[in-house]
Amino acid sequence: MSGPDFHYPRRRIVRRRRPVRRGRTLRSNLWLAPGMAVAFVAALATFQHFPGGAEAMPAPVASLLAGGEGATARDALSARFALCHSGGGSNCVVDGDTFWYAGDKYRIADIDTPETHPARCAEEAALGDAATERLRTWLNAGAFSLESAGRDTDRYGRNLRIVTRGGTSVGSVLVDEGLARPWGGRRRPWC
Repeated sequence: MSGPDFHYPRRRIVRRRRPVRRGRTLRSNLWLAPGMAVAFVAALATFQHFPGGAEAMPAPVASLLAGGEGATARDALSARFALCHSGGGSNCVVDGDTFWYAGDKYRIADIDTPETHPARCAEEAALGDAATERLRTWLNAGAFSLESAGRDTDRYGRNLRIVTRGGTSVGSVLVDEGLARPWGGRRRPWC
């Protein structure tokens, strides 16, 4: 069967399509803009009515409103943070008190948050997930600073830092929202 009229059947080549990766679109975050604008205007209105004028304002606030170098002038770090629950990463949040930034792993030194992997009970898991998402949201909201906490690293090799924006620690924000505790030198159970 190999004469001049014989043709081998063609093999059908099946090409698999790569899945389309859909990134977050700009449209998905547009709802943040009006809220941030309202908060900014409200803050400015508050400081305009500050009793005693600019002389009575705290120095960093008065300097910032005057266009000088204020507390936020040192907040020069920023990135877009995603979630990463294990392994190395670049600019991602592991849990409520640990994140990767520019290839280095950081542990927020002034707080303790619930464990997420593994959580010891359902309440700890829910609170840990909420703390993780809140930290991610806070880091994505603007520039921040990493301040020394006395000790440079913990026993796991993570960089220990206090993370601030405008002089306010994200740790104090999480504690005020009930998503963390002030660091007491050791972890305590959440269940």
